Amino acid sequence: MPLSKRWRSLDRSTAGSAPRRYGVYELGRDGEVVAVGSGMLRDELKEALAYGDADQVRWESAPSRERAEELAAEHRRRLD
Repeated sequence: MPLSKRWRSLDRSTAGSAPRRYGVYELGRDGEVVAVGSGMLRDELKEALAYGDADQVRWESAPSRERAEELAAEHRRRLD
């Protein structure tokens, strides 16, 4: 099941406004999920912006790195 957040444009402004917290994120193109990741959200989104091919993003904060990784694994399983 995808995150229940709305898509945002993956641009410098969005990446810069992401919280400095751990979380899970989905990268998308045309409303379809193309990748799921976890980590420190602002850093991860800046990297995705620089090196990825997605144009949309949505995320959810998590209380710890471990929980973010668990959430990302759950989302990946649901997408398969």
